[in-house]
Amino acid sequence: MAKYDKGDLERRMKGAIDALKHDLSGLRTGRANTALLEPIMVTVYGANTPITQVATISAPEPRMLSVQVWDKSNIGPVEKAIRSAGLGLNPINDGNTLRLPIPDLTEERRKELAKLASSYAEKARVAVRNVRRDGIENLKADEKKKEISEDERKRGETEVQKLTDDIIKQLDEEFGRKEKEILGK
Repeated sequence: MAKYDKGDLERRMKGAIDALKHDLSGLRTGRANTALLEPIMVTVYGANTPITQVATISAPEPRMLSVQVWDKSNIGPVEKAIRSAGLGLNPINDGNTLRLPIPDLTEERRKELAKLASSYAEKARVAVRNVRRDGIENLKADEKKKEISEDERKRGETEVQKLTDDIIKQLDEEFGRKEKEILGK
């Protein structure tokens, strides 16, 4: 049974685009957005857990986020995770709730957000390159098992590389749009 499946590779690579769009949607450019905190991982009970699994996030005001932590013992780790996420937010502790005033977008803040968007885009590019590597390894394994010829493997590798280039171009376009939006250009 051949391991190489072009449809699966394409699905996985397009998943990287969807993940990037989701991450970029959390970078606000003007107002509070609950998606801003979704990528944050909190270390609770000895495991890294998404913040959405330990707290409820809401936006009660246009420039304020509220994080209602379900277990009072997790407030410290949640607060620490928010501070260290690189989003430039300073939580205010109100018992079981953390209030997060959203700062005005200064030029420095815009550059920080653009840098964060760039790191999200690079993470997505790495994911796509890992999928490419898997596809090429599957082609080589199929050739080794004599399920495909050397020519078919080379054609497959060319296909995989073309798909990778197309997906990375789409990732770069998504990042470019968000960067322009953040920097106000």
